[in-house]
Amino acid sequence: MNTSPDTTGLDALVSAAVDPLGLLLESTTAGGEPGQRVLTVVVDRSEGTAGLDLDELAEATRAVSAALDAAGDDLPGLGTEPYQLEVSTPGVSRPLTEPRHWRRNVGRLVEVQIEADAGPDGGAEPAGAAPGPALTARIQSADEAGVVLVPVRPGAKKGMPAKVGEPERHPYDRLGPATVQVELTRGGAGAATGELKTEV
Repeated sequence: MNTSPDTTGLDALVSAAVDPLGLLLESTTAGGEPGQRVLTVVVDRSEGTAGLDLDELAEATRAVSAALDAAGDDLPGLGTEPYQLEVSTPGVSRPLTEPRHWRRNVGRLVEVQIEADAGPDGGAEPAGAAPGPALTARIQSADEAGVVLVPVRPGAKKGMPAKVGEPERHPYDRLGPATVQVELTRGGAGAATGELKTEV
């Protein structure tokens, strides 16, 4: 969980407020200028791939606002200054760095850097070795140990269908932060069955 240094004391308050809603606190950030402070709270579902709709965000905002009001007029990172509360979700720009991030994005297309394979003797790559290739792939499944990725490569010519490779399992310690790729023709939940169904 990422928090600005001066808002650590808010984490317990906000977490307790959103937990009954099935949400997790991703971050709290106090920004803005004195007299015009903005408290940004980012929340996400703890499990599943569905996003939060506007009604759910409104409910989370009410819960957080009530919890902060009950805490009194002197809040960590804000003091007694007036502030504007903004509650949002991480969105596709959040790097996937934790197992639950990967689970939340099953079915989506991502780009991720993969560490180079071990050397010929099975040992680790020497220090300073070049990183492995960047892979564009769809997340087939994810658990606490690793993720199964289905490589997706562009067609040879414009307009041709993408080429789908065989599923590959990777432990998280070999993956860099992944970025979700925006798809204009379909969302992650609408991934073609053929891109996800192969077992490994």
